[in-house]
Amino acid sequence: MNGAELLPDLEARGLIQDTTDRDALATRLAQGPIRLYHGIDPSAPSLHIGNFVGVLMLRRFQDAGHEPVVLVGGSTGMIGDPGGRSEERNLLDEEALAANVAGIRAQLERLLDLERTALVNNFDWTRNVGVLEFLRDVGKHVTVNQMVARESVRSRMEGEHGISYTEFSYMLLQAFDYWWLHEHRGVDLQIGGSDQWGNIAQGVDLVRRRSGDHVHALTWPLITRADGQKYGKSVDGAVWLDPERTLPYEFHQYWLRVDDRDLRRFLLQLTLLHIEEVDAVVQRHEAAPERRLGQQRLADEITTLVHGPEAAARATLAASALFGTDPLSAAMLEALRGVVPETGVGRSALEGDDALLGILVTTGLAASKGEARRLLEQGGVSVNRERADTAGLTPELLIEGRYLLLQRGKKQRHVVVFEGA
Repeated sequence: MNGAELLPDLEARGLIQDTTDRDALATRLAQGPIRLYHGIDPSAPSLHIGNFVGVLMLRRFQDAGHEPVVLVGGSTGMIGDPGGRSEERNLLDEEALAANVAGIRAQLERLLDLERTALVNNFDWTRNVGVLEFLRDVGKHVTVNQMVARESVRSRMEGEHGISYTEFSYMLLQAFDYWWLHEHRGVDLQIGGSDQWGNIAQGVDLVRRRSGDHVHALTWPLITRADGQKYGKSVDGAVWLDPERTLPYEFHQYWLRVDDRDLRRFLLQLTLLHIEEVDAVVQRHEAAPERRLGQQRLADEITTLVHGPEAAARATLAASALFGTDPLSAAMLEALRGVVPETGVGRSALEGDDALLGILVTTGLAASKGEARRLLEQGGVSVNRERADTAGLTPELLIEGRYLLLQRGKKQRHVVVFEGA
């Protein structure tokens, strides 16, 4: 895809909310590579899926030949954007920020070609700017009327907690970032979610006033689910891109639960599939929605982008082991490692008429052999997805001579690995 095709593609995907000048931006993109930036809040050592669309937008521009700049907001992270918040956030110190930036960089490496991507921290150019210099070079170009007219500021001023001068100044720092990146890095486009439009437009205005140059801005609509919930939130908290915080299996499962009403939009906006292929996936899905082929493709595509193809394949195998009907295999049980608890035992654990009861106790699925026997008699124990009706075990039950999948009730599962000859 070349520069001239990018904007029409973004529009077809529903990824354009506001631009400063649509025609001027289209002309500039058609002329050749443009340097653009997107800011990320480093409030945690990991990106979450709320950040995902922004990084993927940079990837779309990069794939079209443009030059992305990722700004990690070291300075603005110390202050906090008032948008979408009802009260002041905790401020971060330099050590915490450095650790967070390192974690974020590791995730960006999967999603962007970092050899062709600049990763910058606004703390580097704001730490030595004095208050008088900042007021003279930035503050004098912005009226208080403009600032209080921003929805993010006005809603906080009208709320119970109000807004501190620290967070009130956030938009000035973000505008200063755009000016600095334009002057020192040749950045001519800032992108972000639609809730950032006011801050981004402020930067466009500051560049015009200080440098006399015309630069560009583009935002995408905030992505919400069919139930109205903001994309990136879940009942259990944030879904992280760090595999230590959210297992790739859990990440994959998150997308498998997407509502049919959201499917086409998410395939368009959260994957790199061509539009024609998205429509083909949706058509196949609608022919047999109960098979959830569309959700499977969505989960595979996003998990592959974030964690790699092997992680996506393992997540599918793990789900097949837990919920599928195909015969269990060693590969399936291997894929469950880290997903469900695991216990290693010797082969002598198979001996005796009540071997299963002992293993239930060893794995913690039962507190005692008495409890294990009661569970068994009530039909509450499964071995390799089949309800167990005897307390004995035989070597033939082991998957490829090594594994058992035990289950208590509907949700508690445990992999048993038999060690030794």
